Amino acid sequence: MPQVMEFKLPDLGEGLTEAEIVRWLVAVGDVVAIDQPVVEVETAKAMVEVPCPYGGVVTARFGEEGEELPVGAPLITVAVGAESAPAGAAEAVEAVEAGAEKGAADAPRPLIGYGSDHSRPARRRRVRPVTAAVSAPVAAPAPAPAPAPAVPVVAAGPVPVISPLVRKLARDNGVDLRALRGSGPDGLILRADVEAVLRAPEPAPAPVAVPVAAQGERIPLKGLRGAVAEKLSRSRREIPEATCWVDADATELMAARAAMNAVDGPKISVLALLARICTAALAKYPELNSTVDLAANEIVRLPAVHLGFAAQTERGLMVPVVRDAHTRSPESLSAEFARLTELARAGKLAPSDLTGGTFTLNNYGVFGVDGSTPIINHPEAAMLGVGRIMPKPWVHQGELAVRQVVQLSLTFDHRVCDGGAAGGFLRYVADCVENPAVLLRSL
Repeated sequence: MPQVMEFKLPDLGEGLTEAEIVRWLVAVGDVVAIDQPVVEVETAKAMVEVPCPYGGVVTARFGEEGEELPVGAPLITVAVGAESAPAGAAEAVEAVEAGAEKGAADAPRPLIGYGSDHSRPARRRRVRPVTAAVSAPVAAPAPAPAPAPAVPVVAAGPVPVISPLVRKLARDNGVDLRALRGSGPDGLILRADVEAVLRAPEPAPAPVAVPVAAQGERIPLKGLRGAVAEKLSRSRREIPEATCWVDADATELMAARAAMNAVDGPKISVLALLARICTAALAKYPELNSTVDLAANEIVRLPAVHLGFAAQTERGLMVPVVRDAHTRSPESLSAEFARLTELARAGKLAPSDLTGGTFTLNNYGVFGVDGSTPIINHPEAAMLGVGRIMPKPWVHQGELAVRQVVQLSLTFDHRVCDGGAAGGFLRYVADCVENPAVLLRSL
């Protein structure tokens, strides 16, 4: 007889304690190999395919697509040793149910899909009971014990169900297991309890008043959206931020970019030129490339510039990080921006691609807006915002002319510097935008 092994959601690193099931890659009855991906999950930082350490036949899946599980919760069970038997899945499922109903008194409590390992609970939420999605055929009903009460009694604690077949029978027929009191040992819900509910006559429907507040659409703050909300809220709570801004004539910068792209070689983006200007400005004003250590009551100036940049994706706004941006050329920065943006839009960024930033460049001009006062990307100390570059009337060399004008804004942590340093940084960036030769003189 094959041995049924339970595979739990592993620790995905980066301090993550929960993940949402996005897509199952296997079904009950499928044969899986060791280290084969079985499910795609979304953490607060990235999409991840989770490989299974066991080889055999999948006998049960725990959790539906869209459900959020904590680290340590069961994902699947695998009948090891049944790889070559097509009927191995059904046999293994029957063995699971038989063990549940014969030895329920010896099973650990509570008898829910999670097991007894709660050493890594999910943060900020109470986890719902996991449903085992089993598509094996339902066995013939056993002799029914005393039927369940005609009026359901709502269970106060976790739903005591261990059999995947009982869960499937209830789910397929719309029976809420939380509203049942099982007739098995210690209130264990058996198949006969579900069948008794199905045989009972349906009560006449009663009108239900829907509260006004419940009529609107509700979107859970979880996954990436939840992580963003938490980080922005923390930034506003902890960081005394201030913003200064200036308009700059970007005509010469755009002309310089056109000249650089006119020759053979990799093309350079406007974002890459602005990033190169940022790293030069941070070398002159290092207090803006820092973080505040509240525990030690210290400002920590960081030696390297790991530049975050805002990338809009179907999953929301993400901030990939270009490592050691201060050592890169405009060509290298352009290539890295393009690579990370493509991974972000495909949902394939690793958690390490989204952490460790020291300064953020936010090009909100791509949305067609001129200015913004963004929230600092905690625990960084500053963010440079760039509006759209567009033709505007401008006094150039004493005469009114149409020039390419951009608004630059700097949001900074007032604990790390005063307005003089922040203004000096922003004025240097604007000078480089208006006259790129300023940047060449500082290199």
